Amino acid sequence: MFVGHALGAFATVAGGARLVGCSRGRSLALGASAGAFAAAPDVDILYAPVGLAEASGVADAAESFWSAGNLVHRAVTHSLVVGTVVAVALWFWTRARSGETSDRSDGSLPNIRRLRSLLNAESGGALLALGGLVAVAGVVSGPLGALVMTAFALTSLAIAELGAHYGDLGPKAILVTALIGFISHPFGDLFTGEPPHMLYPFATRLVSERIVLTADPTLHLLGSFWLELLTIWLAAIVYCELTDRSPTSYIHGRATLGVAYAVAALAVPAPTVDSSYEFVFSVLAVGAVGPAPLVRRLRRSRRAIDAENVLTAALTGLAAVTLASIAYAAVYLVL
Repeated sequence: MFVGHALGAFATVAGGARLVGCSRGRSLALGASAGAFAAAPDVDILYAPVGLAEASGVADAAESFWSAGNLVHRAVTHSLVVGTVVAVALWFWTRARSGETSDRSDGSLPNIRRLRSLLNAESGGALLALGGLVAVAGVVSGPLGALVMTAFALTSLAIAELGAHYGDLGPKAILVTALIGFISHPFGDLFTGEPPHMLYPFATRLVSERIVLTADPTLHLLGSFWLELLTIWLAAIVYCELTDRSPTSYIHGRATLGVAYAVAALAVPAPTVDSSYEFVFSVLAVGAVGPAPLVRRLRRSRRAIDAENVLTAALTGLAAVTLASIAYAAVYLVL
């Protein structure tokens, strides 16, 4: 799940930055940049909705969605090679952008300065590198591969621009956060589904089989799910630390309602990685106990909602989902 990738990179970079002495604000900006870059490779799933066209039901829709998406998923954008090239291209691009900013006092019109920046060697090199990746993807994976690589390149450029503009991140910060985000992403996919093609466009496979946590396929799925939850919890703790909050004070008692999900072990067929939809969608639905009061407040007045309410909703929902999965596992083991 891209959420886990994004929050894992956020927690690692933001927490690490704070440990080495960065300010809270700077740590949050670096973490947000790394998290955004870590989510970017999953733009390759954009082709998946075409699989819904011929679906005849909910289960069939889920299967068709992933079957269509897997034509390019975890290949074109989940490569250590591609990620490194894109990160370096973003470094050049941000250096060119920094040069444009420093030239604003030369009296030129804004559009002329922008054109000059786009034509300089650094930005030209960045566009050449990204264009080269699109061409290679087109040769190796056809038009669909070229389309996905284009989307990945444009998404990455947009993230770099946002990081530079709103996070005041320079070329080095963009390079480091992009590298961490892109390179960490495929390793998070080693426990579920088909292993990413980490050396794309080269034919050699770095990892050919998924990592199995246990021989029991249901416990393997639960273990993978808990790794995802652990990553989200870590991100929540880091965020609360950087914003001077206590995580436990934002978890409402209604999170204990998640324990009731234990009965699902009697109704939901034992899930596996290859047939996880019913379990994943239903257990995540338990998290609705978190934002439920928020919805009622929203109906009364938008002014009643603030950052504290949103954080309470998020952490309460997360706690409920965690308890639900543990309760399900306990009943599954007993049965």
